[in-house]
Amino acid sequence: MEWYKKRRFGDLADDIAARLGDREGLVFQDARYTFAQVAKEIDRAAKGLMAQGIGPGDHVALWLNNSADWIFISFALAKIGAVQVPINTRFRTADLEYVVRQSDSTILITHDQSGPIDYLDMVRQVIALPQPGNEISDANFPEMRQVIILGRDDYPGTLSWTEAKRGGEAVSDGDLAKRAAAVSPDDPVFIMYTSGTTGFPKGAVHSHCLIRNLEERGYRMAFTVNDVILNYLPLFHAFGFSEGALMSLVTGAKQIITETFDPDECLDLIVQEGVSVMHGFEAHMKGLTEAQEARPRDLSTLRTGIFAAGMHSATPVTRRAAKVLAPLCNLSGFGMTETWLGVTLCALDDDETRRCESSGYPGLGYETRVVDTETGVDQPPGVPGELLVRGFSLMRGYYKKPEETAAAIDADGWFHTGDTAEWLEDGYLRFLGRYKDMLKVGGENVDPMETEGLLLAHPAVFQIAIVGFPDEKLSEVPVAFLQRTPGSEITAEAVIDHCRGKVASFKIPRHVVFVDGFPMTASGKIRKVDLRAEAVRLLTN
Repeated sequence: MEWYKKRRFGDLADDIAARLGDREGLVFQDARYTFAQVAKEIDRAAKGLMAQGIGPGDHVALWLNNSADWIFISFALAKIGAVQVPINTRFRTADLEYVVRQSDSTILITHDQSGPIDYLDMVRQVIALPQPGNEISDANFPEMRQVIILGRDDYPGTLSWTEAKRGGEAVSDGDLAKRAAAVSPDDPVFIMYTSGTTGFPKGAVHSHCLIRNLEERGYRMAFTVNDVILNYLPLFHAFGFSEGALMSLVTGAKQIITETFDPDECLDLIVQEGVSVMHGFEAHMKGLTEAQEARPRDLSTLRTGIFAAGMHSATPVTRRAAKVLAPLCNLSGFGMTETWLGVTLCALDDDETRRCESSGYPGLGYETRVVDTETGVDQPPGVPGELLVRGFSLMRGYYKKPEETAAAIDADGWFHTGDTAEWLEDGYLRFLGRYKDMLKVGGENVDPMETEGLLLAHPAVFQIAIVGFPDEKLSEVPVAFLQRTPGSEITAEAVIDHCRGKVASFKIPRHVVFVDGFPMTASGKIRKVDLRAEAVRLLTN
């Protein structure tokens, strides 16, 4: 990073406003903002936060659904040198308590209510709110000072965001500029908690250096000020925050934010707003494809977007989407909260096979290896192993978890992802899934995504996940959790019969469990750890 001119998150809005102030930069529902207005709202939020005594290095938890205020508050925190702690909006009381305490957050900013979810009620169950006043003194949260609510102004024991911004009117432009100038690009800027597919989430600490990561990937993807990004991904997650919120302010592309993912709403927005870029996971591609097939729209403005497509289970979905969502040129890629995005990425001119059956080529600033988990020896093409990553975008570590950090990042700086991958003959990488999701059936390594992909292509199968179930003879056997397509009555026997002759016998599910839905992380990943526990509960005699 010595040669790179370091930048700060808190400067991005001002920099882009100086260049493109009159251009529309942010749209959320009926509210539309130019880049100049975005910068102004960020400054207004920053002054409001300063007025509440938030100092450099303070940790501020942001438990909010997607909104324009999320953008303003997030970049305001960065501008005044505070450390943002985004919290998954699917978290409930136990998760909230863990993250707020473990992160040493001093302020919690959240909704009163969003849709049917009463966030303030959950806060009251976890944190002892004061009466009178709003200065918190709770022995269970020694660092916590205040809860700020986006909503009405009259909730006892809290401060409203409206009142906080009103207090910021007493903060001068000079005071804000002084605070912003004191921020170092090497300072921590946020602690982002992992999706938590296993156990409690861990907080990955990142600095402002990620701007270089964004700039290099934005250039590789040919972003210009004429692009329009549709961002339905949650902003508290690395994917949505990076490729929507940050990429917009880095490149000058307009960002359209939706509160949640609704395929029909998103397709309509593509038409209405001339969307050229959108990103997502396999579940988003599937939903968008089915909605487009049911009610076709003119999607000719679509240009590109990153979708996780390397896994075997995703191949039929991405191939179908490549036709239905044309002219979208989907780029497959790999990234994690700990490594950030673009560890690998396809190129804009890659053919459909690479885009649908690989995870792309190693990105700028990254070193990658695929190694045998027992020997540490690098694997040749076609042989799966654990993916290791090294580079400037790697997290500083897990917050207050030195043992977990040491276990994840070795003495040579390699991050052990816990993911299985393999090299392809052309130097591209293919992500195969979580290493712990691999099955060991009678001594055979089984990638469940191969059979998942086979079954996903069946018209009666809406979604599927295969996990291991303990077996005395074979160590473990595959169990399929399957959600039928609406109107389908496919049986367990038919599911198993569909696999016979197409995959090896040890890859065929021994049991089929029909479900109405799956436990999911906020980023759209199925929580297989929960399914393994459910298999034990249901199938153990």
